[in-house]
Amino acid sequence: MREDQSVAEMANEVLMRQAKARAERSGEPIEEAMEVVLDTEAGKLLKELRDGPLGEESVEETQVEVARERAEDEARAFLESARQSGERFEALYVLAITTGLRRGELLGLRWDDADLELGTLRVGRALVREGGRHTLGETKTRRGRRQINLTPRTVNALKNHRKKQLEEKMKLVGLYKDHGLIFASGVGTPINPENLIKRSFKPLLEKAGLPKIRFHDLRHTCATLLLGRGVHPKLVQELLGHATIAMTLDTYSHYLPSMGDQTAGAMGNAFG
Repeated sequence: MREDQSVAEMANEVLMRQAKARAERSGEPIEEAMEVVLDTEAGKLLKELRDGPLGEESVEETQVEVARERAEDEARAFLESARQSGERFEALYVLAITTGLRRGELLGLRWDDADLELGTLRVGRALVREGGRHTLGETKTRRGRRQINLTPRTVNALKNHRKKQLEEKMKLVGLYKDHGLIFASGVGTPINPENLIKRSFKPLLEKAGLPKIRFHDLRHTCATLLLGRGVHPKLVQELLGHATIAMTLDTYSHYLPSMGDQTAGAMGNAFG
């Protein structure tokens, strides 16, 4: 820990370290591991230290706005770099940022999960690693199985991606192994997630001049942008597929804008 860290920052660092350790041991998503950690006595104490006394925000509202604006600027730069460079998986990154889907969920999507005319997408399976190989499996929780609405930009990106994929199939007739996947390798097989990171994600970050981040941080970017713009946490929970709203609030409470003015205004309207 750095000497200049605040108590809130140190508490958050400890929580994240504990959640990551649990996730590595159990194989569960980091958000679910965090929920378990926060339910322990030590976790509750750390959460109080992180969030400040009496539920006060540990990050000022102006800082929340700065964080949201930075996330928005970096997301724009990342997607623009993907567009300009003709990135093969541009649609994957658009979908990741606008929906917050996990990497495994993205790589497990099939075209029959998408209705591009209605602008909807069903999420019900994910690419998982079992016995040293990657396979498609059902999502672990009921909340993980969900239908989400797509933005117009996301629909257009998927339509363009589908057109390019059809062109690839025609060039590789007899060699293309069609699994119906939205995001597939050059010959139609499931994508190795490590190859996606090494050959596409990291080079794209470098082209965009952005700091090194994890792929999972695109999911955090989605949540940060939505919560920073006042979208109700319940809607964000449903989009992300979190098991409970508590998980969403515990993970992203620092990015919620202060509601003090709203509550004071509501009471003022009620009682004058």
